[in-house]
Amino acid sequence: MAIVVGYVPTKEGRAALTHAVQEAKLRTTSLVVINSARGGRDMAEADQQTELENLVSQMRADGVDVDLRSLVRGLEPAEDLIAIAEDINADLIVIGLRRRTPVGKLILGSNAQRILLDAPCPVLAVKAD
Repeated sequence: MAIVVGYVPTKEGRAALTHAVQEAKLRTTSLVVINSARGGRDMAEADQQTELENLVSQMRADGVDVDLRSLVRGLEPAEDLIAIAEDINADLIVIGLRRRTPVGKLILGSNAQRILLDAPCPVLAVKAD
């Protein structure tokens, strides 16, 4: 079993990753880091990928068993996180939250809401400092 964390290069994504590492250490389990993009203009740029790879290297050096999955499959990030959590029988999903206006939720949808409602396991939702 493992912990799944959704990562994007934002303060919320970094907060999720920090808390996921803490949970992985506490539970002595592995960590699956998911960086999901739909493609096109949402694709992670090379410097973002390099940042993520550096973070993963730091986690491994700190003794955390990490599996990095950068996905560009045309799916919403919520779909990727839920599918992988189901596939690996995850113990926990960790996501970062940001405040959004009601109109923003209506127009853009909410990956966090979908994960909270459809996840096959408990979800830890964290806010950035």
